[in-house]
Amino acid sequence: MGEAGGGVPRVVVLGGGPAGLGAAWQLAARGRARVTLVEQNSWFGGNAASFEWEGQRLDFGSHRLHPACDPAILAELKQLLRADLIDRPRHGRIRLLGRFIHFPLKPLDLALRLPPSFGLGLAKDGLLKPLRRGVGGDTFAAVLQENLGPVMCRRFYFPYARKLWGRDPAELSGIQARRRVAAGTVWKLVRKVLSMVPGLKKPGAGRFWYPRLGFGQISDAIAAAAQRSGAELLLEHRVKLLESPRGAAPWRVWIDRGGKESVLEADFVWSTLPVTLVPKLLAEPPPAAIAAATSAVRYRAMLLIYLKLPIERFTEFDAHYFPEAEIAITRLSEPKNYPGLGVPHGSTTLCAELPCELGDDRWKADDRALGDLVAADLARAGIPLPVAPSAVRVMRLPQAYPTYLNGYEQPLAELDRFCDALPRFLTFGRQGLFQHDNTHHALAMAWGAVDCLDGGRFDAAKWGEYRKVFATHVVED
Repeated sequence: MGEAGGGVPRVVVLGGGPAGLGAAWQLAARGRARVTLVEQNSWFGGNAASFEWEGQRLDFGSHRLHPACDPAILAELKQLLRADLIDRPRHGRIRLLGRFIHFPLKPLDLALRLPPSFGLGLAKDGLLKPLRRGVGGDTFAAVLQENLGPVMCRRFYFPYARKLWGRDPAELSGIQARRRVAAGTVWKLVRKVLSMVPGLKKPGAGRFWYPRLGFGQISDAIAAAAQRSGAELLLEHRVKLLESPRGAAPWRVWIDRGGKESVLEADFVWSTLPVTLVPKLLAEPPPAAIAAATSAVRYRAMLLIYLKLPIERFTEFDAHYFPEAEIAITRLSEPKNYPGLGVPHGSTTLCAELPCELGDDRWKADDRALGDLVAADLARAGIPLPVAPSAVRVMRLPQAYPTYLNGYEQPLAELDRFCDALPRFLTFGRQGLFQHDNTHHALAMAWGAVDCLDGGRFDAAKWGEYRKVFATHVVED
C-alpha cells in the first residue's frame, strides 16, 4: 500500500456511506491527512441515510445501531448526537408457521403461540446434532442443517434464504451461514431466548440505539463533524477515472458533476465503492482474469416499497419479518414506531423490502404494481391494509446484499489481491470488502483504517490484523 512523501498526506475517500464518512472524520480530526471525500448522491450515508417523503422522515429500509457497537465509537457518536441518540426497546415480530411471534424471541410467547411439535422438533434436532456432523460439505444448507437441524431450516432459514438471495441454500457458501446467522446452533438459539428472561438479560439485550430524526442522522452528524475538522466533502460528484501513480507521483482522480470534469490529486486513495467497480475505473484495463472476477462476485438487488396510509398507525410493531415462501416481501417496517415522536399526525408510512435481481420483472415493475404486491402479501399474512395507500414510492438499491455463491472466495481473493497491489490504495467498508455487515461494523473498519495511517505511512501488517477481526463479523438481526 506504500508510503507518501513528507508532510501531511492527501487522502481522497471514495464513497460517503458510514465507512467513508467515518474515515474522513477521523483522518481530519486526528490530523493524519488532508481529506477530500467524493460521493455521487445528493446525500450522505448511502443506504444508511434518511430522506423526506410526504411529510415524514424515512430510512432506506429498517436500520438500528446495535449495542454491539465498539464502546469507543459509540461514545463518540453519543458526543455528536447527545440527547438525539435514543436507547429503545426492540418490538418486532416474525411470521412462522402462519402465526406471529415476538422478535426478539420471548420464551412465554414461543410457548403459547407455536405448536408443541415445533419446540419438540427443535429439541430433538439439538440432541441429534452429533449424528449430523460433517454431512453435506461447506454450503449454507449443510452448515445450518448440521448445526440447527431440519425443523428450523425447513421452516425458517431455507425459505428466507431463497427469498433474500434468490438461490437454493445448497448453492450458497457456508460462509454466508456463518456471517448471517448469529444463533448458529439450537443451543445458541435457546440461550438467545433465555437471555430475554428478566434477571438473565445481558446489557443491551433486546434494545438498540436510534436517532430522533431517523437513522441517517448518524451519517449527517459524522459528515458535519468531518467538515468542522477540515475535511472537504463533495456531494453529487461521480468518479469517472482513477490514474494509478508511478513511483512518488500522486494519484489522479477524475470526477464529474453535471458534465463538468475536474481532477483531484492524492497521496492515498481509500475506496468504499463496490470492489467489483475498482478495476473498471482504472485508466489501464485490468487483466482478463480480474475482469472475469468482477462478474463472478455477485450482489443481490433490493426494492424498498413505501406505502403512505391516511391512518394514525398500522400496528404497534417496528418491524415484521416474513420468512415464509408464500409471501414475497422479507420485512415490513413502520418508521413512525422507531423514533417514537408520533409524527406526522393522521398518517403513517410502511416500508416493505423485496429482494430481486437487477433488471428482472420486479425491478422493472412500476410503483403502483409493487404497491399492489405488498397489499396482497399483507392480506395473505393476515394483516391486511385497513385503507388503500394514498401514495406509493419505490426506491431501488442495485447492490443491497453480497451473495456468497459456492466458490466465490477465489474471484473475491483475486480482486482483493489486485486492489492490494495498487500503490497507496485501500478498499474497505461493506461494499469494499464484500461483507455482510451492520453500520457499527462499517464504522469499525473506518476507525481501523485510520489507526493504520500515521506519519504518511500506512501499516499494511496492522491492517492485515484488522482484516482478520473483520472476517469474524456476524450480522446482528
